[in-house]
Amino acid sequence: MNGINVLDRPASQKFYAVAGRLLFIQSSDLRLAARIEQLFSGWQLTPVSFPEPNPDIKISFSISDGLPDVPGGLDEFKISEGGRCRITDNGFYLGFDGSLLHLKNNGAVDVFIWIKKIRDPSDAELARVTSFAVCAALRRFRIFELHSAGVVIPENGSGLLIIGPSGSGKSTLTTQLARAGWGYLSDDELLLSLSENEVEARGFRSFFALAPGTATVNNRMKTCFEPESVFAAPRVNRVAPRFLLFTSLNGANKTQWRELTQSETMAHLIRACPWASYDTLVAGPYLDTLSRLARQAKGVNLMAGTDLLDASGASRIISSVCHA
Repeated sequence: MNGINVLDRPASQKFYAVAGRLLFIQSSDLRLAARIEQLFSGWQLTPVSFPEPNPDIKISFSISDGLPDVPGGLDEFKISEGGRCRITDNGFYLGFDGSLLHLKNNGAVDVFIWIKKIRDPSDAELARVTSFAVCAALRRFRIFELHSAGVVIPENGSGLLIIGPSGSGKSTLTTQLARAGWGYLSDDELLLSLSENEVEARGFRSFFALAPGTATVNNRMKTCFEPESVFAAPRVNRVAPRFLLFTSLNGANKTQWRELTQSETMAHLIRACPWASYDTLVAGPYLDTLSRLARQAKGVNLMAGTDLLDASGASRIISSVCHA
């Protein structure tokens, strides 16, 4: 049986700040630490040189020949990303083919991650389990993830979230709006939290990622790029969303849209946030935040056409949708 061990002498220790919380990251292996640091550089986490003595969250990474055994008798279920989740009294285990995550909350939030082998920086599983660890820990502080892009309407500074699964056109539309001068938070993932009973959104992923051939900027667009080097529009730290666009591709030339009822908006948000149901220990406040967002913002079902592939056209169409 493989035991569950913690780090005695970590090879690397780093501190990061995100959404007002302090994260302490440690790794048993310098090569793994370098890969984790590279991942974190693509997220909106701020390195901290002189941290407070008691971090809110501690995440520990270890290299292991085999993954530890998970205690038996726990309720378990599969998640859509291919992992298996097992619920405990104070957290959960989340296992993938080559990694295992264990989150526990006993006053402080501790996350332990075991990796079978050193992973390439582009390895999807390492990125996935690391992202799950950060987001799961932040949920304990009422900071909830949403698979969404975020932009700011130039005319009035209102926040607009573009919500949809991979391949629904979020990044392409966000890119066109940023080219047209709209401020942006992220093209893919946001963090939601309450501030004075109002839902705020802030960016989580810092880089933009486009499928090859979907858009060009000066004919030099790469698949992944840092938006600050491409757009004159500013990155915005946080915004109060007033509009929610739930996107899909209609395969036509012309974009169509339909305003949603509040209950329809809430149903769309729940589908976009599976961990609001998976993570039962924080499901109540997560769902409450989504409910507040559904009341705060106008929901729209946007069936995107090719007319959104032009920056000025996208800006004009989305502005008209918001002001209808």
